[in-house]
Amino acid sequence: MSSSMVAILVVAFVIVLIAVAAWIFMQKRRTNALRSKFGPEYDRAVRAEGTSKQAERVLAERQKRIQQFEIKPLSETDRRKFGEAWEQQQAYFVDQPREAVRNADKLLTEVMKVRGYPVADFEQRAADVSVDHPVVVENYRVAHRIALEDSEHPATTEQLREAMIHYRALFADLLHDGGNYPVSDVLPQNQGAVRAREARR
Repeated sequence: MSSSMVAILVVAFVIVLIAVAAWIFMQKRRTNALRSKFGPEYDRAVRAEGTSKQAERVLAERQKRIQQFEIKPLSETDRRKFGEAWEQQQAYFVDQPREAVRNADKLLTEVMKVRGYPVADFEQRAADVSVDHPVVVENYRVAHRIALEDSEHPATTEQLREAMIHYRALFADLLHDGGNYPVSDVLPQNQGAVRAREARR
């Protein structure tokens, strides 16, 4: 083999190595970007999909999908209206915890709708919301699961209270687009009454 041919092969090999290194770098960069953006939702996707590659494909598709919609912050009027509605359900919980949890679920759906998120299907709603609110979307899933299970096997008041707290986590994020909504803790003044009633059941 001539020296020129050897030189060509060496150059070609180096180019391939550079291309592979660049591809690996871009993959790691993509992984780090998705991990940073989705946080715990990234790990959940990996568990659900089985591999990080498949999970990253799913998360990237979520991002692409949400870009199709006009997601907007709430107006001050809507923010105040929804905040007052939440306070009403919070107070309602004392006497009607089951109804309050159902209403909280509906209220969250309404907030999402006003902000521009599609609301037809729960699983798709959760996936869509996870793009902008990845840290608290699992709270939403847990609360919704408690609400669904309660329709078949009545939950305890403590479980319903847990659902309200989980709903509140996403509600706070949605109201201020990831900020902190300064509502009081769920049922702060009435925990004693709630627990006393639960003990009598």
